This record gives sequence, structure tokens and C-alpha cells, in this order.
Amino acid sequence: MSLFWHGVADRLTGKNKEAWSEGKIRGKAVLVNKEALGVRDFTASFLDGVHHILGWENGVAFQLVSATAADPGNGGRGKLGKAAYLEEAVVSLKSKTDGETVFRVNFEWDESQGIPGAVLVRNMQQDEFFLKTLTLEGVPGKGTVVFVANSWVYPHKLYSKDRIFFANDTYLPSKTPAALVPYRQDELEILRGDDNPGPYEDHDRVYRYDYYNDLGDPDKGEDHARPILGGSQEHPYPRRCRTGRAPTKSDPNSESRLFLLNLNIYVPRDERFGHLKMSDFLGYSLKAIIEAVVPTLRTFIDDTPKEFDSFEDILGLYEHDPEAPNSPLVAEFRKKVPEFLKSLLPDGSHDDPLKMPLPDIIKSDVLKQAPEFKFAWRTDEEFARETLAGVNPVIIKRLREFPAKSTLDPSQYGDHTSKITEAHIQHNLEGLTVQNALKNNKLFILDHHDHFMPYLNKINMLDGNFIYASRTLLFLKDDGTLKPLAIELSLPHPDGQQHGMVSKVYTPAHTGVDGHIWQLAKAYACVNDSAWHQLISHWLNTHAVIEPFAIATNRQLSVVHPVHKLLSPHYRDTLNINALARQTLINAGGIFERTVFPGKYALEMSSDVYKSWNFNEQALPADLIKRGVAVPDQSSPYGVRLLIKDYPYAVDGLVIWWAIERWVKEYLDIYYPNDGELQRDVELQAWWKEVREEAHGDLKNRDWWTRMDTVHQLARTCTTIIWVASALHAAVNFGQYPYAGYLPNRPTVSRQPMPEPGSKEYAQLEAGQEEADKVLIRTITSQFQAILGISLIEILSKHSSDEVYLGQRDEPERWTSDAKALDAFKRFGSRLVEIENRIKTMNDNPAFKNRNGPAEMPYMLLYPNTSDVTGEKGVGLTAMGIPNSISI
Repeated sequence: MSLFWHGVADRLTGKNKEAWSEGKIRGKAVLVNKEALGVRDFTASFLDGVHHILGWENGVAFQLVSATAADPGNGGRGKLGKAAYLEEAVVSLKSKTDGETVFRVNFEWDESQGIPGAVLVRNMQQDEFFLKTLTLEGVPGKGTVVFVANSWVYPHKLYSKDRIFFANDTYLPSKTPAALVPYRQDELEILRGDDNPGPYEDHDRVYRYDYYNDLGDPDKGEDHARPILGGSQEHPYPRRCRTGRAPTKSDPNSESRLFLLNLNIYVPRDERFGHLKMSDFLGYSLKAIIEAVVPTLRTFIDDTPKEFDSFEDILGLYEHDPEAPNSPLVAEFRKKVPEFLKSLLPDGSHDDPLKMPLPDIIKSDVLKQAPEFKFAWRTDEEFARETLAGVNPVIIKRLREFPAKSTLDPSQYGDHTSKITEAHIQHNLEGLTVQNALKNNKLFILDHHDHFMPYLNKINMLDGNFIYASRTLLFLKDDGTLKPLAIELSLPHPDGQQHGMVSKVYTPAHTGVDGHIWQLAKAYACVNDSAWHQLISHWLNTHAVIEPFAIATNRQLSVVHPVHKLLSPHYRDTLNINALARQTLINAGGIFERTVFPGKYALEMSSDVYKSWNFNEQALPADLIKRGVAVPDQSSPYGVRLLIKDYPYAVDGLVIWWAIERWVKEYLDIYYPNDGELQRDVELQAWWKEVREEAHGDLKNRDWWTRMDTVHQLARTCTTIIWVASALHAAVNFGQYPYAGYLPNRPTVSRQPMPEPGSKEYAQLEAGQEEADKVLIRTITSQFQAILGISLIEILSKHSSDEVYLGQRDEPERWTSDAKALDAFKRFGSRLVEIENRIKTMNDNPAFKNRNGPAEMPYMLLYPNTSDVTGEKGVGLTAMGIPNSISI
């Protein structure tokens, strides 16, 4: 070690004590530069710029702001200390994360200046850097003061005011030290940016609302135009983050688009993926692209290049048999690419770089080498189980009247009452009459009829589509499992939609042509459910509805506000992933339109669904009651009693909901001892007003919006936001690849009608299993759609290496200085560990038949933290874990 570094170490160990004297505060700053991935040497670049031998003009300056001593000459703002600068890198205090460096900062400060409550930061370098934390030690009257920044600081010439960071104390507006109030207000005004229309640059920190007017590209022609979502009663929608880009030439109300592969879509810089997450995301994306390209090489030697020829052909996409031969082109490709790809994948990823991982839904059968036509996914038991423990377990409802009625306006659509009769199902009710089955809560329905019927004529005019609207009736057996009773497939009446529908009902059969027809009927029902899952359960009801809450929170609640501290971890990466979705997934001609059947009408359909969205019904207990799968029960800790006791999503979800609710109540009680304190909270009231009137402004006149008058109302609101952003999203997202990575189990498109006697396809059904399988395969998603769709959901189903799970924080003991809040959070974490143990015990209990099912796939999507099972932080396709936020 050089003499210079020996001198640094001496200071840190106290050998050079004369450097420390009265009127000084020691500080340590943790910084990351933008070359953190190793492009440049971080320590050297900073020392070149900030060491005092070279002068301070290119350094980083810190100026403490007093929370307790005001400066009358500066409008009563907190007194400012002298500027302090980064000094030597602290080599004896190595940061935990690569790319981070700890620097010493020494402040001149004495007791007359009070206690620091904020710090101004000025970056006098040419490049931005990431400031993680600043820690002060030996503060008179306080001891240690921590500033958790986690923010990018750009050169000061780009800012009208120096960046300010507050200590990790928590204040209601009325309890904020007077000396900090002006700084608190200034920072919120900057974040609102209401005087800055854009376009916004990387350094901007503006949170403003906009409509979804950036999905189409009307300059390319009418086929590329899409309706503007939001701002009208015809097409209402949650707001998204404004970018301020210029309008298109042909439509001044539509925003111009970036080049397709440009992922630099504006969101406030601190909302972007961290470097670890971005590295993982790009690595996984490149792998998925390669996975999609390699199978297309087979088209040079394949007689049917646009189709799979068998289930074995589909199985060839996956990593399951290292001895399986590859085509010569694929073999040559394999020689050149794998090591390069492996270097890009995150640590802990064991994926074959050129093969797709084996989806969980077929893993057990493949490893046991079960006959392909007996795969568990094809059984009625697994088909029914996935309505309770699959990737879309939030749709099933109790049937309240028979036959099922429609909510479609009969004056516009005619009669859409279900054509399923008692004769279709009576023999499968285990001795009950239909009315007794209804009375005993034994009949349930997966009802997608009204969802899609108004759009079917338009959808079926799109190339490669032949879609039915479906109703699936299920019976709750005495052993707690469900069995399908009938599937109704419907089309609009050929004489016009005002004449109602044309329907046909299919019932279970397992041999001969009838058995093949039944498999097709289930596939058509799955197509409906898959589209609804992606479009509504996943995109609209988690991603889209949470983004405006994130914007409102940053605009109206200071970072020192207790509700901001409570909610901000649950917004991590959401604005960024939604911006990427608008750029490449849900845009006109994007991956969603290419792989899921509503095509160009998809987002317009989601707007129609949003018309009936109700924030209060997003609370899990309220949702379960609305769907009739639970009834109110005040003797239960959850306030409800399930009518399907072995309903894994609901069973695990309710206990997760309960844990979140307890944590939120304990936390809020620290700051709101009574309702009056809440009613006087000007920031909170402004936040809730903006949520109702702007963030979800198209629904502002709905009478279901609660007032924000009581602590109970706030607790329910925050619990619902956290539930949607964490557990609900986990339940409908991270099972995508495990369940739908094998497309026959969750097809997203159907392309031809049900075979009728006399048709070529019907003759194939009569010819036996192999030919019948071809009919099924060529009815559902095409080869290109399948590969593209699977590649996408593989990315979306993976946890990144910097994932932060429910019950965790980026800065575990430093996110707040409030000991009561930290204690409450520890109790929350302990409850989650108990829940994990509970889930494992239930999954191991054969009495709970729906938790594993024929596919032997335990339900772990609401298992809070993957590390408890894996022994290390879960990375990649774990099929478990609840991240804090909608981060992918």
C-alpha cells in the first residue's frame, strides 16, 4: 500500500486524531458513477476531479442544512453550513456492491447551528453520479444522522437549484421543523414540474400525467393509428407518465414515437432500472431473441415451416434432453454463441443459452417420460385446478342463477342467456339437482362471454383469427377439487349482433372423436382466459392502474412524509417497465398485438373494462366477495369465509393481505393518533384529491371513491395499493412461463372453427390420436406466435438479481430513523416467515389436492421470499416470490 493510502487508513483508525477537532462532523458518502459496470476506474476518476491538490472546482460539494436553527436573512430557512467536499476514498470500508465507493466528507459544524436535517449537493463534474447515502457521525445533540438518497445527481449547470436530500426522519407537514418547510415545498414543486411542458431530458425529475396517446403511429398510415386512451368517457384510462415528446405530423393529439429499439423512453432518472436490473433485463432479452431466432433456422429444412407438426416438435424448443440432435445450422450456431450468451446472463442463471427452460407445467411428465397424449396439462383435473391455482386465478365466480345470464344490453345485442341446460350437466352433479347445487354453492363459472362478444366480429376479421366467446361451468366436488361440466362456445348471430348469438355446448368426453372435440373446447376456453389474463388481470389491473398512484405520490407527498416512505418501495421500476411496454409490447404492431388474439383492438378493449373499474374492489376480501367465492364473516381475521376451502390463491392471498394490513395499521398509528391529525394533513389530502381527479381522472365522478377522513380509510387505501403492486402482480405475473411457457396449455390465439362432421379436420379427428393432435396444434397459436410469445413471457417471469421482496427494503435499517416503524417492519417480516412455513406445510399435505394437482406443480406464486427455499436470493425462473413492486 502506498504512503498516501497508509495516511488515509491512519485517519480512519484514529491514529491521526489531530485531524478531528471540535466543530467538525465526520461524514461518509457512498457514490456510484455511471461507468459502474467497469468501463472506467471509478475511484481514479473521482480522485482526479475532487482531490484538493487539484482544486475543488471539479468536485462534489455538500452543504448541511439545519433543521432546528433558522436563518432570518434567508426567509427563515435552515442555516447553511460551509461547503464540504469529497476527500479520499475510504479503502478500509469496502462497499458491498461492485461499482460503489465510500468517500470521506468532513463538515465544519457546531452546536449553534443545531441539528442537520437536510443536505444540499452540487455536482461540479461533467458526468452524473449516483448518490446512495451520506452518513454523519458525532452530530452534536444527535449522534448519527443518515441521508438515504438513492438518486442520480447531474452536473449543477443543469439544475436551477442544488439537489437537496433530507435526513431519514419522518414528518407530517404540520410536524416538519419550520426551518425545513421551505425546502420541503421547493422539492415538491420541482418534482411536479407544472411549468415544464417538456420534452424532458435525462436529468429532468418531472412527474406529470399524460394520456395513452403514444401507442399508435398515425404518420405511418391508418393501420398504425390507435385510439387515444384517457381523457374521454368513450375511452377512459389511467394516466401514464408524461414524456413531453412532440406530436405526430398527421395527428396533433398523438405523441410521436421513438425508433422501435430505442429503450431510452423518458421517466424521471431515479425511476429507471438500476444497473444490475438493466444488465439482467438486457441479458435475458438477448437470450430470448436468440431462442426465437434459432427455431426459425429449421424453416430451411422443414416442409411446414410455419407450423409445429407434433407435441414432440414443440418439446424440441426446450432444454430437456442434452442428447437430442440439432439441425446442422443450429449445431453450427450453438458452437459460436453459448459462451458469449452465458457471459451476459446474471449470476445464478443456469439456463441453456440456446434452449428455453422446461416449463413447470410439463416438467414432471417430461422427466418421467409420460406418454405425450397423457400429459397432465390435458387432464380435466388440471384444467379446472388452474382456475384456482394457475396464472389467472382471479376470474372464477360462483354461479348465482341457472342458466347464466348476460349483462349485455339486449336492445343492442339481443338475448345472450346461456344455452347450457340441465340436460347437459345433470349427470355430473354427483346426485344433486341443479337447484340444490346452486343452493349448496357447488356451481362455479369462468365467464368470458360478455368480455369478448361485442368485439368478436371485428376480431374474427383479423388475419389468422377464429375466436369464440366462452362460458365454462364447473362443479365443486366433495374432495375440494373442481371438475368441468360444460363449455359453451358462442359467436354473434350471422344476421347481426342485435339478433343475439349462435352457441354450441360441449361436455366432457375422453375417448374417440368426442374426446378430441372436448380437448378443442378446452383450448378455445383457454384462449379466452389467456387473453383476459394478459390484457386485464395483468396489464390493466396491476401495471396500468398503479402507475398514476406512483406519479401522484411523488408529486404531492414529500419524501419525509410517512405515507411516501410506506408506499415508495412498492412503486420501484413500475414507471420504467410500463414505458418499455408502451414502446415495444402494447404499441401498435407490438408483441402483444402479434401474439394475443384481440390484436389491434386489445388496448381499446381494456379501456372498456376500465369503465367499470372500482378501486375499493381491488382489495382482496372485497374481490372475493364480489365474485361470490367468499362470504362476509366477521369471526374470521380476514373478514371473509371462503366457499372453496382449497383455493390456493385465495388461501395464501388472504393471509398475505392480513399481514400487509396489520403492518400498515401499526405503521400509520405511529403518525396518526387520531382522525383529526389525518384530516389536517395538507399533503395527504392533496394527494388523495389528485389521485381521484387527475391520476384516475376519467373516473372522478364515481360514487365509490372513499373520502380520506379517517385513519381506517387511509389504512385500507394503502393496503390495497401495496397488495396490487406486490402480491396480486406476483400471482398473475411470475407464473406466466411456468404455466404458459408450454403454449398448448395456455394458447393465446385460435385460428379455425371447431371441426364439424364432413370437414377435413373432422376426418383427422376420426383418424386417431396423432392426426387429432395435429388439428389441435394447428388450431391454436402458430409457430411464430408461439415462439415470440414464449420468449416474451420468459423475460417477464424472471426475477432480477437485485429484486427486493415483500418485507425487505433497499436500506434495511436506514430507510427511517423511527425505531417504532423499524420494529413494526420487523414484525411484518416475521409474520411473512410464518406464512412461508405455512405454505410449505400446506403444499406437502395431500389433503389439499389443488396445491399440486396432476402436474405435480406446487403453488408457490404467493410464497413471499424465494431465498427461504433456495438458500440464496432467487434469480430467474423461480416460480415463486413476491417482489415489493411491479418491477417487470
